[in-house]
Amino acid sequence: MLSGVAALSVRKGERLHRVFGTVFFVSMLTMAAMATFLSVWIGQWNNVIAGVFAFYLVATAWATVRRKEGTVGKFEMGAMIAAFAGAAGILILGLQALADPKSIPGGAPVQAYFVLAGMIGFAAAMDLRVVRRGGVSGAQRITRHLWRMCLAFLFAWGSFYGQVIVRKGYIPAFLHHSPLLYIPILVPLLVLVFWVVRVRFTNWSKSNLVPLPIP
Repeated sequence: MLSGVAALSVRKGERLHRVFGTVFFVSMLTMAAMATFLSVWIGQWNNVIAGVFAFYLVATAWATVRRKEGTVGKFEMGAMIAAFAGAAGILILGLQALADPKSIPGGAPVQAYFVLAGMIGFAAAMDLRVVRRGGVSGAQRITRHLWRMCLAFLFAWGSFYGQVIVRKGYIPAFLHHSPLLYIPILVPLLVLVFWVVRVRFTNWSKSNLVPLPIP
């Protein structure tokens, strides 16, 4: 969590950003892989797809700035296929849960399946767009990197906040069952929107962004 906050706080593209981003990248891949394995072990297939999606978001965000601008490869095409398959899988689980809420272990609200299916489907559609265009460059490239990393951070923060802060009772008693509990969840989402708008729709990236290295 701290490495994600640090990566968002320093100047994009500079050495500190790359260092903190690398720590966040490795941490998220480890977390997603372990969560996926544990979900398979206990048979929670909705969380299997969620874990793979988190892994996919971080991996494709990383690959976006590691690949040469305006190019695509087998990795992007494979990630796109995996995303479409994940969207279809979670949609099927959602329809099954809608018909029989007790048929799928995990206890997630039925609506959560369709929200996640929409998110994965959107990411897959963006992959399809990149593949058809033969890659992305400039502000679009940075935007793709940012929103995927920020969304992965949102998943990590939401899980940490829900499982540790809320369930363990590290909140004042007067906030129990209050709608105010959801406000911290919105903070990463607001950060995501802020950076996407700033990079994609202003000239900020041209004057403030340190060029990202191309291996």
